[in-house]
Amino acid sequence: MLPLITPPESVCLLRLSAIGDTCHVVPLLRTLQRAWPDTRFTWIIGRAEARLMTVLPGVEFITVDKRAGLAGLRALRKTLQGRQFDLLLHLQLSFRASVVAALIPARIKLGFDRARARELQWLVTHARIAPRQREHVLDSFMGFAEAAGVGHRVLEWNLPLPIDAIEYAQRLIPDGAPRTLVISACSSHVRRNWLAERYAAVARHAIDTHGMRVILAGGPSETEKSMARAIAAECPGVIDQVGKDTLPQLLALLGRATVLLAPDTGPAHMATMVGTPVIGLYAATNPARSGPYLSRQWCIDAFPRAAQKFRHSTPDALPWATKIEEPGVMELIEVAEVCRGLDALLASRS
Repeated sequence: MLPLITPPESVCLLRLSAIGDTCHVVPLLRTLQRAWPDTRFTWIIGRAEARLMTVLPGVEFITVDKRAGLAGLRALRKTLQGRQFDLLLHLQLSFRASVVAALIPARIKLGFDRARARELQWLVTHARIAPRQREHVLDSFMGFAEAAGVGHRVLEWNLPLPIDAIEYAQRLIPDGAPRTLVISACSSHVRRNWLAERYAAVARHAIDTHGMRVILAGGPSETEKSMARAIAAECPGVIDQVGKDTLPQLLALLGRATVLLAPDTGPAHMATMVGTPVIGLYAATNPARSGPYLSRQWCIDAFPRAAQKFRHSTPDALPWATKIEEPGVMELIEVAEVCRGLDALLASRS
């Protein structure tokens, strides 16, 4: 079965969500495309995530509406009727994803090793990647390429952007503009969010000390809009674009920015895809596992402080996927250390 001796005719990748994790899947896809140029690739993905990833050429996307419940599963089964994949890469540890995997006809269904194959993934797969411990999510996905017989890793994203996205970003950050700090202040998990007044303090530091432009970016939820209003009230010089763009437009904006400031959220990984450094704010989660892959040296890592305060432990002693989403955990990150991080990053790129 595995590793494959000859390239498969068809491969299905299953990763429904979230935005950040789908960003981590792209280098795996690029690695397989480079090794198997004639293989047909299909990606079964969530509807929200597809709004960004469908800009990838040469890939068939099948979307799953996670809110549709059983009706969504029936629609997927109908879409897949008569199909047969040579290889399924089951890349998501969730009960919903395992139910979806059971519906996908594939000759080989490859999942994580038994220790990691939670949420019934072990039950719906019959081949497993090599066991590994305490590795970044992106690296864990690369284990699927190695199990399939592709050893040369390609760390590449290279998403082509639609023209409206490029024009949107150029309007906000034109050629010759001052250096730009983009702040994407909110995660979908509210206890990973920093305080509005602290974001505003960093924005003032960026403007006053470095002459930067500061743009607020994010989705249309009321949580994100409320956070943006609070930051703008404390720092009137910011440009509020929250809820005013599409995901491809946001990706283009991040590509023209100097730096992104964000908690553990999808835009941190979108910025990584376009080569923009990220100052990640990590206390509720561990940046060694889920931080922006190319900017982990710039992350503010308060996870050890959180482990000590809320778990009376250390990161090394906690299970690798531990999240410390406790009230007040993000308050462990101070304004001064974020400003020092911004100073150091800008100095390194001058």
